[in-house]
Amino acid sequence: MSEPSITIVGLGTGDEDQLTLGVWKKLQLASKSQAKLYLRTNDHPMVRMLDDNQIPYTTFDANYEAHQNFERVYESIADELIQQARQESTEIIYAVPGHPMVAEYTAQLLKQRCPEAGIALTLLGGESFLDQAFLRFGFDPIDGFQLLDATSLSRYTLNPRLHTVIGQVYDTYTASDLKISLMEAYPDDYRVVVGHSLGVAGAEQIMEVPLYELDHIKGYGNLSLVWVPKSEQDEVHYRSFGRLHEIVSILRSPEGCPWDREQTHASLRKNLIEEAYEVLETIDEDDPDHMCEELGDLLLQVMLHAQMEEEIGTFTVYDVISTLNEKLIRRHPHVFGDHKAGDADEALVNWNAMKAEEKRKKGIDVTKQSVLDGVPRDLPGLMKAWKLQKKAAAVGFDWSEAREVLNKVEEELGELRQAMDNQDAQEKQEELGDLLFSIVNLARFLKVDPEEAIAQTNRKFVQRFSYIEEQLRLRGLSFEQTDLSEMETYWQEAKKVTKLER
Repeated sequence: MSEPSITIVGLGTGDEDQLTLGVWKKLQLASKSQAKLYLRTNDHPMVRMLDDNQIPYTTFDANYEAHQNFERVYESIADELIQQARQESTEIIYAVPGHPMVAEYTAQLLKQRCPEAGIALTLLGGESFLDQAFLRFGFDPIDGFQLLDATSLSRYTLNPRLHTVIGQVYDTYTASDLKISLMEAYPDDYRVVVGHSLGVAGAEQIMEVPLYELDHIKGYGNLSLVWVPKSEQDEVHYRSFGRLHEIVSILRSPEGCPWDREQTHASLRKNLIEEAYEVLETIDEDDPDHMCEELGDLLLQVMLHAQMEEEIGTFTVYDVISTLNEKLIRRHPHVFGDHKAGDADEALVNWNAMKAEEKRKKGIDVTKQSVLDGVPRDLPGLMKAWKLQKKAAAVGFDWSEAREVLNKVEEELGELRQAMDNQDAQEKQEELGDLLFSIVNLARFLKVDPEEAIAQTNRKFVQRFSYIEEQLRLRGLSFEQTDLSEMETYWQEAKKVTKLER
């Protein structure tokens, strides 16, 4: 018995004049009982030519009905072909639409499995749908193009700078999902081209439509393609990270902006802090549009700092992204690994364990580090006090209940009163700091973020003071023309108004 073998042949796009002579000779072996022919599907124009020439075949169309997803369908086809190759004494010919190595998952499976099964595998190319796509759509692939699968396409694979050909657009539902994915990278009215049965006489259809009408087209099937032409439009590239990197590098270049060129890490230090606080303000305002803009301004600061380092060859913003991606995966073993985390506390334990492991790998002896290490030096005072207290509390240095902390607040207030009587400026500052620190401790026991609490009070103060200003304006008065008692009256009114608004 000869060595078991499988030959995969490509049936091309459907035009019999484009079928290669070598493939045709192979197919004819089945009519001479010198080989057994299997088709992945009989839903292909070339099947009529097989029937006309009385070439017998077996199809795997029943497998599509037997399994719930394409991956399992293709795995079952590969399994059956390997089994048949072992049992049959003649060559197994497996015919697939197009080219065996273009968007043909079963061919990839057979390439992996045949060597392990001791089966010789041969591939004979046919005209792929790409050949017809280049001809019918009329673009030159040397300009750059990408071939994508509609059933597994994501936003991250799209590159508007390249021509994009998308296959496996089997039906209207797939086209609808594809449309939604494309709209994340392209404008809703971007012009795209749909091609059905390219190169098949009497069946070919080519239609250009705006993207939002992609799923309105009729006739999608296994010979359907979507072409998204490459774009030179600025508004399309504005949505890409690469364009942002390009713009920032231009701004810092000799031909760029004089102000941007002059900036250093030190000169932009305050900008970074200010932009972060402006983002926080949008969170407090619950203003998504403003937040979107301010997050962009904060991102610009990251881009500028990274660009400065890229210019001297230390790292690029892509290194920043790579480091962050690595860290996120490494510190979430309960998501990307084998660890488990049933709640946020368990997840935090995993995170801290990975941080400690990272330090050990860097040669840092965590046993010699202070419990208070890791709190940024320049955090706002209340936030820094909160973090220092949390770290100390984690090792047991803490009050046992809120009442004890409240007593400490009253004690510190008394010491501040005494310092005020002594008229010692340094002592007053120190005692005021102690009082604030004890209040943060109380906030921690009350499970109230002190920064959020003071931010809320600040907003409330601005709102009530603005009410006083408005009342004075309505009466044609200025602050110089009123007194504290009148302002206090308006303040009390403002308190009632804000309560009603809540």
